[in-house]
Amino acid sequence: MSKSLKRVAAALAAAGLREDIREVGTARTAQEAADGIGCALDQICKSIIFRAETTGDAVLFLTAGGNRVDAAKASLCAGEALGKADAALIRAQSGFAIGGVAPIGHITPIRAWLDPRLLAFDTVWAAAGTPRHVFPVDPRHLPALTGGRQADFTG
Repeated sequence: MSKSLKRVAAALAAAGLREDIREVGTARTAQEAADGIGCALDQICKSIIFRAETTGDAVLFLTAGGNRVDAAKASLCAGEALGKADAALIRAQSGFAIGGVAPIGHITPIRAWLDPRLLAFDTVWAAAGTPRHVFPVDPRHLPALTGGRQADFTG
């Protein structure tokens, strides 16, 4: 098991949740993940990271697979201008590569916001630290797991 998968498994265990990491072939996109697991597109919990312009820190937005993060609304949530996060920032602060960024198991804490659309489901699926692995989670656990606050940031 890779270091990334181990961090996700450890975060699930620390939260008292069942570790059920599954390999789905490729899950680089929400549609690929949904097809691989056999769920609705919006049941995929995408981890979208921006760079905070003032601090340079990563900022995380967890959104339903069919939604897009509106940069202007996301900036309002964060209280500062947000820019594109590059692969180096994402890897340095989350510990994951683009395409496999999990909402949990980050190597440094990351401020997070949560798309209310995810709460319409009993189970959502999120990247488990690689572009080929996902895990199921009750979305009602996401605020406690991620420190994420519900907000309107999609467009």
